Amino acid sequence: MRLGRQLTVCITISRMKLTLAPGLAIRKSPIEGKGCFSVSYFRRNRKIAEYTGDRITNAEANRRASRRRLRICAINERWSLDGSRGGNGTHYINHSCEPNAYMKILYGHIIFIALRDIGPGEEITIDYESTLHSDEKRCICGASSCRGTINKRGRG
Repeated sequence: MRLGRQLTVCITISRMKLTLAPGLAIRKSPIEGKGCFSVSYFRRNRKIAEYTGDRITNAEANRRASRRRLRICAINERWSLDGSRGGNGTHYINHSCEPNAYMKILYGHIIFIALRDIGPGEEITIDYESTLHSDEKRCICGASSCRGTINKRGRG
């Protein structure tokens, strides 16, 4: 069951016109900077939105990794998406060690799916697990089970 109509929202963030994915809003986050929040009800195991942005090679993604804020998601061993360019707001989804969503790659598309029912006003979060950030980058999610770092340590 979906509550209310889906609206396409267009906002300007830092001189960049951004068309948000339906059911999402960008607000100040208690976790870090801006966050992606639900304005609709998302049922458990259902799609929230697709991650969008400029399609770049992983070599270019590694070159851009020196940025303070990364908005890059890998699709496969060759390609990534940079959500800070041509994104739909999903690049503001913050990390949490106790997330309410997860990311799944299907046929070259990055999809966010609800781990549990998510109500309007909740911040959408995922566990980043493995990023271009240093393994020492501190996590500030505030979850009771916070592991202390963004990346899971001991990755293979």
